Amino acid sequence: MTTHRNALELLSPAKNADFGIEAIIHGADAVYIGGPSFGARANAGNSVADIERLSTFAHHYNAHVLVAINTILKDEELDEARKLAWQFYEAGADALIVQDMGLLELDLPPIQLHASTQADIRTLEKARFLEDVGFSQIVLARELSLEQIRKISANTTTTLEFFVHGALCVSYSGLCNISHAQTGRSANRGDCSQACRLPYSLADLDGQTIAKDQHLLSIKDNNQTDNLRALINAGIRSFKIEGRLKDLSYVKNITAHYRQRLDEIMEGLPDFQRSSSGRSTFLFTPRPEKTFNRGSTDYFVQDRHDDLGAFASPKFVGEEIGEVTKLGRVSFDVSSKKALHNGDGITYFDANTELTGMRINLAEATGSGYRLSPTLIDGRLPTDLLVGMTIYRNHDQLFERQLENKSAERRIPVHLRFEETVNGFALHITDDQGVSACAELPHAKEAAQNTERAMTTLRENLGKLGNTIYSAEQIDLATETAWFMPASSQNALRRAAVEALDNARVVAYQRPERGVPLDPPAPYPDDALSYLGNVFNAKARAFYQKHGVSVIEPAYECHEEKGDVSLMITKHCLRYSFNLCPKQVKGIRPGPMILTNGSEKLTLRFDCKPCEMHVVGKLKTNRTIPLTIR
Repeated sequence: MTTHRNALELLSPAKNADFGIEAIIHGADAVYIGGPSFGARANAGNSVADIERLSTFAHHYNAHVLVAINTILKDEELDEARKLAWQFYEAGADALIVQDMGLLELDLPPIQLHASTQADIRTLEKARFLEDVGFSQIVLARELSLEQIRKISANTTTTLEFFVHGALCVSYSGLCNISHAQTGRSANRGDCSQACRLPYSLADLDGQTIAKDQHLLSIKDNNQTDNLRALINAGIRSFKIEGRLKDLSYVKNITAHYRQRLDEIMEGLPDFQRSSSGRSTFLFTPRPEKTFNRGSTDYFVQDRHDDLGAFASPKFVGEEIGEVTKLGRVSFDVSSKKALHNGDGITYFDANTELTGMRINLAEATGSGYRLSPTLIDGRLPTDLLVGMTIYRNHDQLFERQLENKSAERRIPVHLRFEETVNGFALHITDDQGVSACAELPHAKEAAQNTERAMTTLRENLGKLGNTIYSAEQIDLATETAWFMPASSQNALRRAAVEALDNARVVAYQRPERGVPLDPPAPYPDDALSYLGNVFNAKARAFYQKHGVSVIEPAYECHEEKGDVSLMITKHCLRYSFNLCPKQVKGIRPGPMILTNGSEKLTLRFDCKPCEMHVVGKLKTNRTIPLTIR
């Protein structure tokens, strides 16, 4: 397994084992998946048996399986988490993704630890600390710029991971408590209610409305396609795709897209290499805009810029296809230059600016576009569909059909060498990582009558690897004489060599080693932790005390924060979005604002020095959680 500093890893999400297998086929070097419990996506759990099945498949390609145990844990859950960690290790998993530092105080297996995005890694000091306590890979906060990433990379040796695609949490990950405050469902416990995707109205303290019923905390989706080379140069080595709750077409499409882009970049960077084996070929053209997205942003990688918000809708609007030009009773015409298909899904914004969708039963080409006959309600077109409205497509039936079927294959290139032995013949086979095996076949030696045909047939039969994970990149026939050898014998020799290589590669595979913590324990960057430190159990408290933290407040989920606190801290700034930032307009004072959704009222406070917005509110739930962490 490649562990070189310049090995690049494409890390894809796996909702389940089958999704993970498809991600690997489509080019992922590693996948991350949740186990039966304690994953930050509560609805994406999997059995230990499924993780073992995925690990077995992944290791065929020297790909890694990372299992998320990245929620904060109650005291009574720690032992179960420890047992699960051992089960994942025994199932073949390569690393655990961790948020709760209490886990580091347990008897864990010798498995790599990766710091979750929930660990809120924004500074060099935090990154270096996590390296010093034994984390081998850390996912940096999505809000960081290239300059900040470069600084962390230059002063650490741990592998740096970064999200390059998918949904963005508007808050710094791990610092969002709005879901728990409003519903009792904790994002730190894997059960986020996604309050950020709700509609809100925004007003100043004088009551002047700035925006009404918009999705003001909903931001566009991450897309770092154009920044991949810059991220490599800055020190990122693991490129992570968000989406453990996304559908299979998303996983296939987005993984294939980034596989192609990274491979193109590595062609011009000979010092870099993939972290796994094999090459994927695709039976479709990846199109990231075709699968779920809220529009695209590269966020803060190239520093702050306009147009982060997906204020109109938190849903998938789709690609613009044209305008309504004519309305009939059961069909309507659109002026689209894009090819439309039966089964396409289309959307439009109604008079209340709400996104509405329909499925097209029949798409008929006209001289200026298409006549679309949708699935009807009450036998007629929707009354809010009007001439002049813009129509979008958020489901391309033809594209989705391509992804429903086999859409890629992945093979490991091998070098075959056929030789004579004293008693017969031997076939050596070597993979792209240098792992070799050999099979021998005792056989009588009789010269072939037709030399050219015999050599051609031998080469063809040895290269028949279609029912394996290998492809013959080179076949050397290292024999001066063309011997007669039945096709059945040639095939048997090939099968034996492939089986021997399979076994050799299993033996050669090595899981990455766990990092060794410093002794004496490295000091934590601060001597105090607020509720935002997410300390939820006695082991986590002991961990931070061991590392020099003297003041440790319990996690927000302990319900000890009774008044108004920052429920969300974000680089997304509504003052900036509405051109009310004092850095944009002279003379503006950055006073608080009010965000409302129904009866829910939140205060926005602005910290202009770090350029952050705090969403402030109080706990609404009356539930209590007994704890023993003091």
